[in-house]
Amino acid sequence: MVDLKVKLRDLEFKNPVMAASGTCGFGEELADFYDISKLGGLFLKGTTPRNRDGNLYPRMAETASGMLNAVGLQNKGIDFFISDIYPRIKSYNTALIINVNGSTIDEYCEITEKVNELDRIPAIELNISCPNVKEGGMAFGVSCAGAEAVTKAVRKIYNKTLIVKLSPNVTDIAEIAKAVEAQGADGVSLVNTFLGMAIDAEKRIPLLSTVTGGLSGPAIKPIALRMVWQVSRAVKIPVIGLGGIVTATDAIEFLLAGASAIQVGTAIFKDPFIPLKIIDGIEDYLIRHNFSSVNEIVGGLSV
Repeated sequence: MVDLKVKLRDLEFKNPVMAASGTCGFGEELADFYDISKLGGLFLKGTTPRNRDGNLYPRMAETASGMLNAVGLQNKGIDFFISDIYPRIKSYNTALIINVNGSTIDEYCEITEKVNELDRIPAIELNISCPNVKEGGMAFGVSCAGAEAVTKAVRKIYNKTLIVKLSPNVTDIAEIAKAVEAQGADGVSLVNTFLGMAIDAEKRIPLLSTVTGGLSGPAIKPIALRMVWQVSRAVKIPVIGLGGIVTATDAIEFLLAGASAIQVGTAIFKDPFIPLKIIDGIEDYLIRHNFSSVNEIVGGLSV
């Protein structure tokens, strides 16, 4: 047996494999397939202060080796989550991390204050990188000043583990990571989706109602991997890597590049069992290479 446990600040995960926000709902969808306590954690669906209907349809499009989405953070708001969803999921025996979104800094703080009171939510993922909303989201994550401002404000009122989700749609993601680290982030997750578009050539119209959307899936993996490597060398806080992870080998590459843990996203739509297969694959890799702990391979790339 090998030790798969990883830590982020004071928060310990039973293994480094987690489901990415927006791909597992609030966990109940995956629970229909297997015992989700086997996962290291669940990054819950993006939540806002109030109800959001999301963008108009069509808002998803398949691409070569990936997909575009422009869902636009559809959700019923934090109060509905607290009253109707949280009571149903709080008994899950895995780390539950809520993805926090806002159009303004005040909105980020408003939702964070409410999440702070939930005993079974030990961390938040501060989403400053969503490309599919007209206000807030990526607007905060594309400049050091914006990233610093929202992280600083949330850090003042939040006393649990603070993870900031970074946008890849920037010139230097390492500088953004250093900016949020300086304002008290306990970790960063990267990357969110890349801004892209798709066109129906026959009809001469965009495939998404918003024209552009977020590209995810295997197509983005090499760029996400490079960004994780760059950021892990630039900051001292843990990095959670995501972007095109489908196999255990993909996950191991992110760990070797410097990620302390990983998230599986788009692959879950293809096969909800992929996170479990990745956990088994990481364990097999560690045994075959005579490692006793997954932490021994974090940042282990020889360059």
